[in-house]
Amino acid sequence: MTVAVPQSDFARGAAKFDARWKRHAAILAGAWAVLLLLFRQDARDLATIYWTNTTFGHCLFIAPVIGWLVWQRRSGLALVAPQGWWPGLAVVAAGGLGWLLGDAAGVALFRHAGLVLMVQGAVVSVLGPNVSRALLFPIAYMVFLVPFGDFLEAPLQTITVAMVMPLLHLFGVPASVDGVLITTSNGYFEVAEACSGAKFVIAMIAFGTLVANVCYVSWSRRAAFLAVALVVPVLANGLRAFGTIYAAWWTSVEAATGMDHIVYGWVFFAAVMAAVLAIGWKGFDRDPDAAWFDPLRLQTPVRRRADALVMTLLALTVASLFLGWSGLIAARTAPLPAKVELPELAGWHRVGGSTIAPWSPHYPGADHLLIGHYADAQGRAVDLAVAVYASQHEGKELVGFGIGAIRENDRWVRIADLPDLSGGHALRMTGPARVERVTVSWYRVGGTLTGSDKRVKIETLKTKLLGGNQAAVAVLVSAEQGPDGAPVAIEDFLRALGPVDAFADRMAGR
Repeated sequence: MTVAVPQSDFARGAAKFDARWKRHAAILAGAWAVLLLLFRQDARDLATIYWTNTTFGHCLFIAPVIGWLVWQRRSGLALVAPQGWWPGLAVVAAGGLGWLLGDAAGVALFRHAGLVLMVQGAVVSVLGPNVSRALLFPIAYMVFLVPFGDFLEAPLQTITVAMVMPLLHLFGVPASVDGVLITTSNGYFEVAEACSGAKFVIAMIAFGTLVANVCYVSWSRRAAFLAVALVVPVLANGLRAFGTIYAAWWTSVEAATGMDHIVYGWVFFAAVMAAVLAIGWKGFDRDPDAAWFDPLRLQTPVRRRADALVMTLLALTVASLFLGWSGLIAARTAPLPAKVELPELAGWHRVGGSTIAPWSPHYPGADHLLIGHYADAQGRAVDLAVAVYASQHEGKELVGFGIGAIRENDRWVRIADLPDLSGGHALRMTGPARVERVTVSWYRVGGTLTGSDKRVKIETLKTKLLGGNQAAVAVLVSAEQGPDGAPVAIEDFLRALGPVDAFADRMAGR
């Protein structure tokens, strides 16, 4: 039997559906705007990182890519009803908790990830589970709005050095390596963080994930393409570093390194992207005209649904609770002495600092920062630096990028980490006039003394959330390499100084 339905009924139904989508989309946009306003400091930090940090410049393209992915799904989305959904608040709360932990511990990665998760949670709360399933990949792809991957720099430095040295010897270049410093007959080269290829690998992870979703259906092929997208950049970066040093050996360091920056910035990245696509091209198994999802499978009645505007207000309330909690924590600071002074030590006397290769640590925002230069009867010189904080927060942290013994773009260059010395983190570095120095760092947070950056973050989190004393102290002892070795002079100095934890407590007035 055939049933005739007036065309006007279809038109009214389509108009009603279109109006619902417009309302939900407008509410979601408003929720995002308010979230970014509430957490404007983190939003500003993210924008600054995207624009100024070359490692995360690719993040500028993530939002347009997400918009494109949603646009590609627009015809199917028109057939899925958006509905507010109570369980979406759990995602917002998880993001708020992650942000609070990052804020308390001084870990920007957690704060940024928490903010992005709250943005994702707003999507789930306002649009509901059916639409969220339809937009699963675009929503998940928001994770690349978070600047992450710095941890790859150290291992990639090691891999790059391990690739370059055999190639140099194979091509007859006399070279030696000391940590991350490669020396040839006409110069020496630092395989720095910027030369590790980390920025390239991080961008390729985002690019490879996008291609794997857009061009493949088979999960095994997706995994294979991602593996290629990771391995090829690492190998290519090793070849680039070798080519730079080899060219410098034949020409000059200035000519080779100048050309390297141009090639790496404008040509190399594009060439490797093209190579990765060429390798995976024949394996593409997704029909360009295939639907991104089946709308008929996303018609399940939504349980625990609610009005989208109500969900937005609740989501913003949940996020605000964590922001308020952070404010309460920030209001607690430890009292510090109005003035602190470095001690006089038996067997050591105060002297002037080095005139050939002066060194000083970088602790921006410290409430007290003192640097003293000591020498003993044998003429051995040791530097003592102390940074004292009443509390820690963004821009005023005990550990972080460019904070500590070596600042960002410093004249001093890290050569290698050494075994811990008396519980402190030991670092060997070189500076002006190829002067070598060993620096040992200790951190005192709460009742813990450690040389680990990670442990500092954990202890800072504990003291803030559990109400402990928030005073934090960094103690650094540094000495130039001498005939007996810097560690011996540092150990003798520590015996005169006494236990580092007790010394740090005295400096903090505890």
